[in-house]
Amino acid sequence: MIRFVLALLLLAVPAAAQATDAGWALLRDGGHVVLLRHAMVTGTTDPANFNIDNCASQVNLSARGKQQASKIGALFAARAAPVERLLSSRYCRCLDTARIAFETEPEPFEPLDLLKGDDSQKAAQIAAILNEIRAYSGSDNLVMVTHLEDILALTGISPREGEAVVVEPRGDTLRVLGRVTF
Repeated sequence: MIRFVLALLLLAVPAAAQATDAGWALLRDGGHVVLLRHAMVTGTTDPANFNIDNCASQVNLSARGKQQASKIGALFAARAAPVERLLSSRYCRCLDTARIAFETEPEPFEPLDLLKGDDSQKAAQIAAILNEIRAYSGSDNLVMVTHLEDILALTGISPREGEAVVVEPRGDTLRVLGRVTF
């Protein structure tokens, strides 16, 4: 049994490396949209006293998350076309990931916040994100820093903290073109 598990792990590592290489190839060409999950955080859920305008009341980046965000930025600078536009959830962990990685102030974009509990509000958020993606036609990359739940709802993919998912619009949904792990 242990050999079987080890064999599966060894097979998964090259697949992840290939996915990352394919993702970088897309980003190097530019003109793509990237859904980036925020970097590593200190906890799992925001406290009961959560306030969008108060970082002390939120789950924030851990020391490793800040290092990860720096690594994301360095790799983007070395391996990808420039970031033409940088949108972020208003949550501090997303804004900080964007600031540290790309050394610029992101545009807060409320639809990238954690999805609301109400189905009609969720649908409105997803529609607003899809509209923003459909409207993008730049020659460099658009990066949207957001949360696991948002990326999962948009793509069906459950990314790791700090993982990038390269997408393009396809009708009323998104097509995943590649992924980059950091």
